[in-house]
Amino acid sequence: MLGAIRRLSARLNIDALIFGIICAVLVAIVLPAKGDFVPVLDWIVKIAIALLFFLYGGRMHPREALDGLKHWRLHLTILAFTFVVFPLIGLALWPIAPHIIGDDLYTGVLYMCLIPSTVQSSIAFTSIAHGNVAGAIVSASASNLLGVFLTPLLAIALISSAGHVQITGSAMLDIALQLLVPFVLGQLLRGARLRPGGSTYAEFLERNAKPSKLVDRGSIILVVYSAFSAGMREHIWSQVKWWQIIVLAVGAIALVMFMLWLTIRSARLLGFDRGDSIAIQFCGTKKSLATGLPMATVMFAGQPVGLIVLPLMIFHQVQLMICAALASKYDREYRAEHPNAHNEELT
Repeated sequence: MLGAIRRLSARLNIDALIFGIICAVLVAIVLPAKGDFVPVLDWIVKIAIALLFFLYGGRMHPREALDGLKHWRLHLTILAFTFVVFPLIGLALWPIAPHIIGDDLYTGVLYMCLIPSTVQSSIAFTSIAHGNVAGAIVSASASNLLGVFLTPLLAIALISSAGHVQITGSAMLDIALQLLVPFVLGQLLRGARLRPGGSTYAEFLERNAKPSKLVDRGSIILVVYSAFSAGMREHIWSQVKWWQIIVLAVGAIALVMFMLWLTIRSARLLGFDRGDSIAIQFCGTKKSLATGLPMATVMFAGQPVGLIVLPLMIFHQVQLMICAALASKYDREYRAEHPNAHNEELT
């Protein structure tokens, strides 16, 4: 199934994850999970989310975050945009946004502001733009590492206090069991050998990057299908008006453009060079769909998850398109200044 999605998306020149998410939404609209299949799907999703964070724990080397201390100004700047500036923007929308798009969609906007930065696209765009790739790798990894702990804490402090969604003690237990415990187990088992004299768990994941990536993408697509199936059972589309979708899209464009301007302007004022400024711009403006969707499924269990994740899904598509265009612009400028420069490729 995932292979067919990848081949078809390649023909259409669409990112496989984005195409898979679109397919999952369409299937959920036409054939939503119903009846006895719903509890089965719920358990499958829980297992998939736990597996996803177990893989995250196995792939992330703790030393990556520690090595980032060597360039602490760069990483603190990026983390400040991710976990301070974005949440403040989300809170600033509190007096007006719920009256325009409704409480559930505003909860989704605020939640989107609390999740960590992307990893793959932040690094890829920084590389295309000839920025500080090593800095982007460390910062994006540290963002996701810290996000496993910070995002639930921020959600409890900000979303619960806003009065729109209550994150209960049972939800916190689910967060621990489905997110933190698998992640910590993955970290602890990184050096464990799968068989005597064989490769370690971390080495196995490194050698089998493509299959583990399929697990990543498959888990996200499954979460999207589950969330939108629940939305169909809750008659989500009767709760969202066409103009609310337009408001979310326009708002996402405005937010991405503002953050791109703010990050690059701040980086220059703080005295960062071109490479660091590009890393700050691309890492500091992103929000991770891969991390945000599974977390939302756990934290907002029993809530209208389909509505809550909708702003994140729209923002994700917008950030990819705008940042891809900006990275290409930086690449052309760099090549014009360095005629003999070659492409830097991620390995």
